[in-house]
Order: sequence, then structure tokens, then C-alpha cells
Amino acid sequence: QVQLVESGGGLVQAGGSLRLSCAPSGRTANNYAMGWFRQAPGKERDIVAAINWSGSSTYYADSVKGRFTISRDNAKGTVYLQMNSLKPEDTAVYYCAADRIAGIVRIRGDYDYWGQGTQVTVSA
Repeated sequence: QVQLVESGGGLVQAGGSLRLSCAPSGRTANNYAMGWFRQAPGKERDIVAAINWSGSSTYYADSVKGRFTISRDNAKGTVYLQMNSLKPEDTAVYYCAADRIAGIVRIRGDYDYWGQGTQVTVSA
């Protein structure tokens, strides 16, 4: 069983930056595909970014391309989401997810493990 713990959320002004971290506790997730999702009030949980097991391949939702960067440090067992040029519409609860396959995973239902989420609020 992989338990994921997100950190780094908070309140930031528009144009600012935040870096989210996701670290598994218990079993390592170094060989797993990882992803970041977000869910705003009244909306579905949508993918933001995904990364394969080695970090050599990434995927971004169109809404965050050029502003967000997903990365991983398998030595530390941690996945990051660097968020720059934040906009009020980025406000949501951000979730980290892990899938037992190694490649890029874009579908929410394909992920096996989820964190509890961290709130990101961007003020205008």
C-alpha cells in the first residue's frame, strides 16, 4: 500500500509561485507513474500534469502549459509541481496520485493511490 502526502499549498497572489511536494510514506513509489490533479468547488477532479517513472516523459493540461512544471527525485522518493504565474482560476485542492505502471497516465480512474490533497488559493 502506498500512502501519499502532499505539502506546499497555501495562499498566494496572482502572478506568484508555489511548489507542491508529494512524498509517499510506507512503500516507495519510485517505479510508479505519478500525476497531479486539481478539483475546484463544484467541478470535477481534472489532471494537471503527469510524469513517468524515470522523469523522462511528462504531460501537461493545456491550461497550465508553460506555467507549471512536474518533476521527480527518485532518490528522495518525491514528486514536485512547480507552479509559476499563478492565476485565480488555479484555485483548487491539488491531489497527488500514483499508478503502478511506469508510463504516463492521464486518466483519473487509472490511478491506484491518492493523497488527501492540499489547498491552493490564488487571490486576484
